[in-house]
Amino acid sequence: MKPLPLVLVDAFPRSKEMIFSTATEHQLRAQVSLVEHYGSRMPDALVDEYLEEVAIIVGQTPMDAARLNRAKKLKAIINVKGNWESNIDYREAQRLGIHVLSIAPVMAPAVAEMCLGMAISLGRGIVKNDLLFRSGTERYGIAGNGEAISLFNAKVGFVGYGNLGRALGPLLAPFSCDVRIYDPWLSNGYLTQEGYGAASLDEVLQQSQYLFLLAGVNQENDGFLSRALLETVRKDACVVLASRAEIVDFEAFLDLAEAGQFRAAIDVYPQEPVDPSSPMRKRQSIIFSSHLAGGMRASYQRIANSLMEEIPQLLRDLPPLLLQRAEPRLAAMQTSR
Repeated sequence: MKPLPLVLVDAFPRSKEMIFSTATEHQLRAQVSLVEHYGSRMPDALVDEYLEEVAIIVGQTPMDAARLNRAKKLKAIINVKGNWESNIDYREAQRLGIHVLSIAPVMAPAVAEMCLGMAISLGRGIVKNDLLFRSGTERYGIAGNGEAISLFNAKVGFVGYGNLGRALGPLLAPFSCDVRIYDPWLSNGYLTQEGYGAASLDEVLQQSQYLFLLAGVNQENDGFLSRALLETVRKDACVVLASRAEIVDFEAFLDLAEAGQFRAAIDVYPQEPVDPSSPMRKRQSIIFSSHLAGGMRASYQRIANSLMEEIPQLLRDLPPLLLQRAEPRLAAMQTSR
């Protein structure tokens, strides 16, 4: 009997429960032989033991040019963190015809949902009014809505239009927003085809009533939203930081939000977990969330489902359908944790 294709699972920091459900694992085991390691990166000795036979790697295993060339049967590497690690030679993988893929698209719907919830909460003052009610200082009707902003027909700006932006856009459609996007990697024609207007960074910052910071971080844009740029954000804007904290001057972002320059909701931080004694915990004018946007059971089930769909597809030498392919030059520039 012909041996089953070998799949190496090196998923750290993901646990088994984050990438496989009982049902998907059972289905997969009928088609492949799994070698699994959880709790830490797979030891080099174990990787090397199976390198010449492995067909697919699920995880963030370091794969330099030498390893890639030894892995003669390797068809794909599937990153289950949702970013691009710097420990893969992306150009060599492309040269050898090895797909390098990310599960980022299947995580995006949950993050987009959180972005929408945070935006509405900022605009309508949901968290603030909850606190007023608990203290007995609430106001009713129009008296309590003096600073409320509706998302309907609002001017909305995206900084970045990747997986997250593409998931968020349809959620905004029922609100008939005027959505403008700043993304220097994309052409105006492409954004027009997507149904949005292209705009400069200044236009997005200065004109948006709702501003979504959705860009990934790379070697060229680390901290590019400086204090000076953040000071140009429209004063009544509701700003949601949901992609990577490193794209902004984070301390300036906190200071300006606390001072009332704009309303802010934050789900990501430069260092996680945040120090329990961090002074940011005392700030009263910001909605904080502890990197909860994507990490939920529904997202992990989508990861499991996507692996179950994509692995057989890849083993048949067919192109991936659900996961994001690495573009070598851009992937190599990423500096995400």
